[in-house]
Amino acid sequence: MGEETSIFNFENLNVYKKALDFINLVYCVTNGFPSEERFALTDQFRRAAYSIALNTAEGYGTSNLEFKRYLKISKGSIRECVAIISISKMREYIDYKTEAKLRRLCTELSKMLSGLINSLKQ
Repeated sequence: MGEETSIFNFENLNVYKKALDFINLVYCVTNGFPSEERFALTDQFRRAAYSIALNTAEGYGTSNLEFKRYLKISKGSIRECVAIISISKMREYIDYKTEAKLRRLCTELSKMLSGLINSLKQ
């Protein structure tokens, strides 16, 4: 059987695919957080990571102006993730290598979103 074609074209966006990879990494990392952070930092980190992919998907197919608004919300979620990464490192929930990997992915996602925003016509 061949590969199914999706009617949800946002799934073809590289930034969406990268956001899904980031969510998976955040889940793996936060599984190691202390149990007392379950409803605090763990939950907040996961929700911020979700927001990147979810806003990209939700805005896709709307007007360019509206899509840009959703993509800017996604960029805000990336900034939230960066703050959480800093807190996680400060609290020693993650090591330097994990911090660097998470920050690198945030930087890549932010650049990809900026490129997509800039490519949309008014």
